[in-house]
Formats: sequence, structure tokens, C-alpha cells
Amino acid sequence: MFEYLMGQVSAIHPSYVVMDVNGVGYKLLVANPYRYEMDEKTTIYVEQIVRENEQSLYGFYDLSEKELFGKLTSVSGIGPKSALAILAGNDISGVFSAIETGDATYLTKFPGVGKKTAQQIILDLQGKISFDKTQPNLLDNHLELSSSVALNDGLEALLSLGYSTKDIKKITNQLKESKANTADEYVREGLRLLMS
Repeated sequence: MFEYLMGQVSAIHPSYVVMDVNGVGYKLLVANPYRYEMDEKTTIYVEQIVRENEQSLYGFYDLSEKELFGKLTSVSGIGPKSALAILAGNDISGVFSAIETGDATYLTKFPGVGKKTAQQIILDLQGKISFDKTQPNLLDNHLELSSSVALNDGLEALLSLGYSTKDIKKITNQLKESKANTADEYVREGLRLLMS
């Protein structure tokens, strides 16, 4: 139904952003909300998913992210939340490489992806997705926040992606000692630590 929305980011939460499009606020569930800036005018690509008891809009930074989300959710056992968790690390090339080389171990590092599901992803998608290695890093926007607020926002975002409180507590001290300054940087560093 929707392809994209053009407007202004009016609110940022751990698992979603609100986009104001001509006075109408759209709640968009996104992989990493802290890649957006408040009051930023932008285009967010969207996918509407309608279920028996809910309708949700999922937002994506670019078309390749939206395409990968669609492919992932077509795999049995991968729902929208798991697909967003996979996209949150901004390592589309790593995911592509794992699928193409049959590296199920890499894929099981994401929340909600067990060994069987990882093997199903490989079986269903190997040879069926393309990735442009020349694509620039899309996460160059940063929020200007104090480190403690940014850290808390980053931790909440990791929780909303499905990681357990126990796992997040294990990496919190490492995150505090990291060079991250923004919520986006804390999320990316947290994902790196959780997957190592």
C-alpha cells in the first residue's frame, strides 16, 4: 500500500520513530531509530504488515534494506521483529556473505534465530539476493546527546530488538568504556559485542 513517506521525524523511541507527514504522525517500527535525528526532514521507505489483530508500518533507511527485510520475512520462522534485529547491525554485507557462504553460525547470533531458522534462511535465500558492495555506510547521522542518555537509549533499543536483559548487562561495562557518544553508536557497538 505505501512505498515511502516524506516528512519530518517528530519523535524517537527505542523501537520506533514517529514521522510527521503534513500533520499526520506515522509510527514506523525501524531497526535502529537512533540513526534518525529529531526534526530531520527525510524519506523513509515503508512496508505495511497486516495481521489478524494488528497493522504495523515498518520503516527502512533505503530500498536495499527494505528489500532484504522482505526476503527475510518470507523465510519460515522469521517474523518482522527478527528481521529488524538482523538489519539493526547495519551489516548487510555480513548477512549477505553469511547467506551466500552458508555460515549458519553467524546468523544464529541474532535474537530469534536458532540453528534451524539460520539453515532455513540459507536454504531459502542463497543465490536469491543481491548486494551492492559500493553502497556507502548509511549511518553517518548522529544525535547530539550526552553519553549517559545516549547509553540508556542504546540499551533500550537493544532490549526492543529482542536481546535479553542478562545479555545486555554482560556488555554494559564494555559499552561504558567504549568511544561511543551517541545512541546510534552505542547500538552498533552493542550489536558488535553481542554477536562476538
